[in-house]
Amino acid sequence: MKIQHLNCGSVRRIEATYAGPPPAHAVNHCLLVETDDGLVLVETGLGLGDVRDPGNTLGAAWVEMAQPLLDEDETAVRQLARRGFEPDDVRHILLTHLDVDHCGGLPDFPDAQVHVLAAELDAALAEAPSFRYRPAHWAHGPKWATYAETDREWFGLPAIQPRGLPPAIQLVPLGGHTAGHTGVAVADGDTWLLHCGDAYDYHRELDATPEPHPVLDIVQTRSEVDHDLRLDTQARLRRLAGKVTLVSAHDPWEFARLTGTPPASSPGTTSSRPT
Repeated sequence: MKIQHLNCGSVRRIEATYAGPPPAHAVNHCLLVETDDGLVLVETGLGLGDVRDPGNTLGAAWVEMAQPLLDEDETAVRQLARRGFEPDDVRHILLTHLDVDHCGGLPDFPDAQVHVLAAELDAALAEAPSFRYRPAHWAHGPKWATYAETDREWFGLPAIQPRGLPPAIQLVPLGGHTAGHTGVAVADGDTWLLHCGDAYDYHRELDATPEPHPVLDIVQTRSEVDHDLRLDTQARLRRLAGKVTLVSAHDPWEFARLTGTPPASSPGTTSSRPT
């Protein structure tokens, strides 16, 4: 497999909590995984519809809060096209959850099977339209694959084998942020990468003495569905640090470190590495 890191939607510009890192736009960190059986996307970030009609698809309140750059070149479908791929080359999409900035690109890949926890889809369908869930993102009728029970363990955590995908890709529920929030684990050569979604938003949250980001922490605490569970999830992730590569959805400095590029150096910054 080959894993590529994509920023599919720069949003509000933020500063680090310590000297050194330059201010940067928070990212929507997605993964493009090339397999022998087609392409797999982990998250979609913002899509073409979000860029072209943000008030309808994202909602005015979310746009005011997140301050997205709304650059069409950053959408996953445009980044894949620059690599020579068509939308129907994406066979599977795995979502950590259905917040607007994680699934906005779903309409750009209508033929993909979309994997999500059942509790998350149930919450989204019940609550939309709302600040976090926007029905425009699934109005095309995605091919949902939902999961309610874990069936294995991954590094001591409950995990799920997504249907139609190899054991090298696992769902790892990471509760607290939304009703059905999950991580997505992808084998990366001899080790693993775990996309943690919004289980944490800032790399210093995983330090032995956690340091939340003052801006990102406001977003996290206002949107969490279970505060104690979210903090317990972060504690479990700290115990994983050093064993696997942990990836958050929005930390621009973490994205820069993983891709080897300066933060927000250009729209759609990406990196690829064969595994």
